[in-house]
Amino acid sequence: MTPAELHQILARGEDSRHQFKRDFNNIDALAAELVALANTSGGYLLIGVDDSGTVSGLSSADISRLNQLLSNAASQNVRPAINPLSSNLQTEHGLVMVVTVEQGLNKPYVDNQGRIWVKNGADKRRVTAREELQRLFQQAGLVRADAVPVAGSSVADIDAKALGEYFQRRFRQSPEQTGLETTRILENLGLASGDTPNLAGLLLFGQAPQRLCPAFDIKAVAFPGTVLHDRHYLDSEDIDGNLQEQYRRSLAFIKRNLHHVQRQQGFNTLGQLEVPEEVFEELLVNALIHRDYFVSASIRIMIFADRIELISPGHLPDVLDTEKIRFGLSNRRNPTLTSHAVHILPYRGLGTGIPRAIDAWPMIRLEDDRQSNQFKVVIQRAVEKGPLSAPSGDQVGTKSGPSRDQVGTESAVEEEQAETHLSLQQEQITMLCKMTGDHTAPELMTFVGRRNRSKFREQVLTPLLTIGVVEMTIPDKPNSSKQRYRLTAAGRALKAEQRSSGD
Repeated sequence: MTPAELHQILARGEDSRHQFKRDFNNIDALAAELVALANTSGGYLLIGVDDSGTVSGLSSADISRLNQLLSNAASQNVRPAINPLSSNLQTEHGLVMVVTVEQGLNKPYVDNQGRIWVKNGADKRRVTAREELQRLFQQAGLVRADAVPVAGSSVADIDAKALGEYFQRRFRQSPEQTGLETTRILENLGLASGDTPNLAGLLLFGQAPQRLCPAFDIKAVAFPGTVLHDRHYLDSEDIDGNLQEQYRRSLAFIKRNLHHVQRQQGFNTLGQLEVPEEVFEELLVNALIHRDYFVSASIRIMIFADRIELISPGHLPDVLDTEKIRFGLSNRRNPTLTSHAVHILPYRGLGTGIPRAIDAWPMIRLEDDRQSNQFKVVIQRAVEKGPLSAPSGDQVGTKSGPSRDQVGTESAVEEEQAETHLSLQQEQITMLCKMTGDHTAPELMTFVGRRNRSKFREQVLTPLLTIGVVEMTIPDKPNSSKQRYRLTAAGRALKAEQRSSGD
């Protein structure tokens, strides 16, 4: 750390990664600070600084004493031992000792009295709640929620028929052919401990998992507007059952509450879901398999007029962030569940679910909310709309009674042709670029469902360039392989609801 960096940190004040201390004389107090940083995300202890950020300074004798105290605390008063690094910065008010503590790989760390500390904002706090202790052990790989036996459960809670069908499908022989009883099969598959099924066994093959695990379900609600506190809702469902049943019913809920669009299909066809179905297949499976089952809370699906939110209990593991999972990095939080779900749900593994969903529909935002301990996926809907009316057969692309809410029906096309010169696909491109920046021509083609490049350029892209809605990022090299397209100022000013059907 340089003096300039120190000055910037002091100006910003204390936070979860930067703790100011005037001095340390008590080894237990120092150990507690080291434990808190190692158990959270690491950081810096700045010794010789008041809580206000004013440098009080240390003498050379102070530095010598603190180094000895630090060495003893890290090796004898922190278990397992850690290896902090120290450096000294000279300021006009004296020396500042900078102690760097890396995020620990062997969590949870405890002090000499067996207490576990974590950072809580700029302060620290002692961990006593069972669920939080379980999560710390989970991060260390010492315990997995899906492998914990479910108290009060027995083999009688397992659907033997469903288990037998799975066994037959996976191992190409029936349980009867092996001569194994249900209890032994569950144990051999890692789904039970003795006569007690674990959480993975109950969620995959339980007859009524929510009887013993009521929080492990899905709450789904569709709202008419764009805010959560709306008094009214269009549709709601508490979705329970095993994971396969939860997946099936959740996908059905989403599909019946979204619009269908004709795109390039015939008028009498059902149409395609406004957001590709593949997006929800991937994200639902990801939520069911990778949520934190140490958190007693439901997965939530909330459908608004402009977006769909899928909220999973538990933030991302410390080794991951939203950028890493966008590029396919993953962490098996529930390895037992995952190893079997791959044969039951449409799960492809290897961290490809979220990248595949984003590839199919780029208008997806990922939010890792560590303060609320949840992970949220926000899927922008295809067309911005006002409040919706209650869903019905006429509003989901059925052959009879096309409504104004049906994107692409003949009546809507005729009504809106005079409002703007943009086609539906051109409008979708402007919305995409407005939300996610510039894109290549192949990316834009994929997004609007076009396959013929020359027709796409002629009918969609070139008109946008001509009227000044879209521009090239490399205008002096129109045929560059690195060419991308972005909105102009005029394009950003367009109102998405003003559209016609020039397709």
